[in-house]
Amino acid sequence: MRCKIAKSKISGKITCPPNKSYTHRAFFISSLADGTSTIKNALRSADTNATLDACKSFGAQIQDTGGVVTITGLKKIDFENIKIDAANSGTTIRIAAAIASLSKNKTELTGDHSLQQRPMQPLLDALADIGAKCTSNNGNPPVTITGKVHGTNVSISGNISSQFISGLMIAAPNMPNGLTLNIKGDLVSKPYLDATIATMKKFNVDVQVLKSYEKYKISPSRFKATTIIIPSDFSSLALLLSAAVLIGDNFSIQITKSDLKQGDEKILEILKNLGVSVLFENDEISVKSPEKLVGGKFDLNNTPDLLPPLAILALKTSKSIEIHNVKHARFKETDRISIISRELQKLGIKIQEKDDGMILDAPKKVTNADLNSENDHRLFMAFCIAGMYVGNCTVSDPESIEISYPNFISDMNKVGGKIELS
Repeated sequence: MRCKIAKSKISGKITCPPNKSYTHRAFFISSLADGTSTIKNALRSADTNATLDACKSFGAQIQDTGGVVTITGLKKIDFENIKIDAANSGTTIRIAAAIASLSKNKTELTGDHSLQQRPMQPLLDALADIGAKCTSNNGNPPVTITGKVHGTNVSISGNISSQFISGLMIAAPNMPNGLTLNIKGDLVSKPYLDATIATMKKFNVDVQVLKSYEKYKISPSRFKATTIIIPSDFSSLALLLSAAVLIGDNFSIQITKSDLKQGDEKILEILKNLGVSVLFENDEISVKSPEKLVGGKFDLNNTPDLLPPLAILALKTSKSIEIHNVKHARFKETDRISIISRELQKLGIKIQEKDDGMILDAPKKVTNADLNSENDHRLFMAFCIAGMYVGNCTVSDPESIEISYPNFISDMNKVGGKIELS
């Protein structure tokens, strides 16, 4: 399936969807907690539904009314042999794999074709070191996990995904010896590890920081049920703000605030560095954008999901936008560096692809194009926004938005976007 995209201007107000990362973490931790937890403003998407299904497979009791989910945690972590289909969700399969290691029985974890290309070996090696038996398809899903893990000490590489470490952290309180985590190399996506620690604290488990982003200790304990409000998702907000810069006209975004921090809040700093004024009024965000952005060099090591919304801003920059230190974006749902470089050149943007990023220059003249998002939700949304700026474009794989922002097309069209399914 493809979408036809016409040149558009958007005005009015959109409500930003809830945060996907915090929703995943709240669902999993609630399933391990004593008592019944309430998760308000939960994101409902294909990815978070995969996590809910995994929690049900583990044996958690779930009542789901859409935006509010109540979860009664497992009284005993000893589920029978089960199979979990994580669909397209890397967060789901990696955290679920760590939780699976807490049971003496076997868990098989798999996913769709894209997920079966995503690495799992660092996590499997770490689980094996603390007592699990693991199998895989050359380090990729499908994988099987048989526990029980005992904990104590483990080392794991941090240069591919912080999700491996988040999974170990969430499982650690239920390990008989707790866990001391040693992170080898340069940890990528650091704010997502901070998000895990912050969510665990909401459920009354503290992570002892022995050395930031290098060494952590989690003592044996139990999560306690709580009520948690999920904030708006700054990864999605970054795309909406890019739309505001490129095609916005009296356009604003409603958000839900929280004390839970997000690395992708960096988009506000990036926009200011590009010359954009970001305006706050109560719980609404809007922008005032110059005719041409000023360009700049941006390190996205901790915020790889900002790559697509930042890249499309090259459509109206006066100087180069250089994006670097984000090689791990090649291991997302797709190789985002390669696909962005390939596809945005079709619009006339001049791109020099690097191993860990790219340099983008504005087109002398924009050109209409058929854009292939390779079934990547963030690329689809970014390419749609670029298409509404250029006009007369098509973008493939609209169904991918079910992963993180199911209402993206309808929200855009409500405020003047011209995205037509074909």
